Amino acid sequence: MSVTVVCECTNTFSLKDEYAGLMVKCPSCGSAVRAGTIDLSPTSQADPIFGRNVFLLRQQALRVNERYNVSDEQGKPILFVERPAHFLRNVGAVLAALAAAMVWITATVSLADAIGVGVLSNLIAIVGTIGFIPIAAIVGMSLSKKRHVSFYTGEDKAVRLLEVLQDRKFQFLTATYTVQSADGTVLARLRKNYLYNFIRRKWEVLGPGGSVEWVAREDSIILSLVRRFVPFMGLLRTNFIFQPAGSQKVVGEFRRKMTILDRYVLDLKADAARAFDRRVAVALGVMLDTGERR
Repeated sequence: MSVTVVCECTNTFSLKDEYAGLMVKCPSCGSAVRAGTIDLSPTSQADPIFGRNVFLLRQQALRVNERYNVSDEQGKPILFVERPAHFLRNVGAVLAALAAAMVWITATVSLADAIGVGVLSNLIAIVGTIGFIPIAAIVGMSLSKKRHVSFYTGEDKAVRLLEVLQDRKFQFLTATYTVQSADGTVLARLRKNYLYNFIRRKWEVLGPGGSVEWVAREDSIILSLVRRFVPFMGLLRTNFIFQPAGSQKVVGEFRRKMTILDRYVLDLKADAARAFDRRVAVALGVMLDTGERR
């Protein structure tokens, strides 16, 4: 039996089991690291895939479904991510919503005409004009499909490791998503406020208990305002920083590379204690792109 060691520099190496529990020297960076077997239980973030501090994300181009390839720092593929668009289902929901709205308007107009001129007729006409919006919304939402995000070990989708579930179909002021492992264990919840996003994009990471543990926000409030209010500046690259809730300490970054296709670097080297669950961090990184519709 061998002992697998994962260093903070992301180097992974194996030793004889007699070294289990001992401090050893990393052959790559020379740092001291404790040898020990990797915990593969669902509650552990020490799965070999997540036993690193840097993840490279690349969005696949020209896809109806949003797809991402995640690789390690050396470019080796480690994850495949997919967020189905459910295109036909959701287009059908929109068409059904429009049809329901037209039926509502036609019915109310016909009723108003049948009643003739008067207060009641005018009231029905007003209700028909205003009511088509909630009618269309209710029908559309009931028939549409939520867009969950799945994380697999490869494009064959044989092994699923994580899911990010869209909690509600219609998310007005606040959007929330649940991050869970393959066995359904809730790891965290992600939350963003659309009103706050007008000033500076921010996502909150809530622990299973419901308290805010981490915050991801745009790296510069000045650049955030420039992107929103200066013409053509919305094309500026958007980067995010990760911080513990209530602290100004930066434990990680999510940087967008200047390329034609969306490419990102999730860098958590500053989180030497690995306090931020890497599974949640990777899930958050994907949502910082697809959840912001960039």
